[in-house]
Amino acid sequence: MSSTITVTGIGGIPEISTGDDLAMMIANAAREQGTAIENNDVLVVTQKIVSKSEGAIVDLNDITPSQLAEEFATQYSKDPRHVEVVLRESKRIVRMDRGILIVETKHGFVCANAGVDASNVPGDEKLSLLPADPNESARRLREGLMLHLGCEVAVIISDTFGRPWRMGNTDVAIGTSGINPLRDYRGYVDPYGYPLTVSVAAIADQIAGAAELVAGKLDGVPATVVKGYEYSVDGHATAQALVRDSAADLFR
Repeated sequence: MSSTITVTGIGGIPEISTGDDLAMMIANAAREQGTAIENNDVLVVTQKIVSKSEGAIVDLNDITPSQLAEEFATQYSKDPRHVEVVLRESKRIVRMDRGILIVETKHGFVCANAGVDASNVPGDEKLSLLPADPNESARRLREGLMLHLGCEVAVIISDTFGRPWRMGNTDVAIGTSGINPLRDYRGYVDPYGYPLTVSVAAIADQIAGAAELVAGKLDGVPATVVKGYEYSVDGHATAQALVRDSAADLFR
């Protein structure tokens, strides 16, 4: 394992619109700022620009709220249309209280508001949704980046999630391609001879969190390149591996 890992933000990416070639725009922005992207680098791209490029944007003027959305919104001074969009993007309501909606999305993620977000979206009446299939989005983006860059890279699509029992948010991986999102230490023995039986590291989440330190929330840096991390290349593993199976979830 390398003792040095660098994370560099890629700035200068223009505002993204539906149908834009996101891979080309990221590659061009990296070249213009002099950031080399090389074999085995990891590109971390925020969900927001992926959703924009895929047209995963909702106009609230087109939404008719349900009775449930109306009742919840009235009780907590929310926009019922926004609540309705969250409900439509949800497979299961985990908790709906104190003005907070914690749900399980159609992808299996448990998070606030099903990932529906109004930040960094032009227009007061627009919301962004999570990509329909973040892993497929990561696969397409990776193929495009390798075409434009001429090298092998891995791609992580990140989003910001809250965490039970801990304050503050952190970025996590919701889509991956070309990288095994987990590093399994089970079966290894630590320096003191203790056999590891349950240790599995969420590598893709850790990389996404590190990338967010550079990308920030307000700095207009929606992509980062991570160098020096020796990850396991996997053409089949996806970020779904990070979602705990319901049979192993003690809190479900």
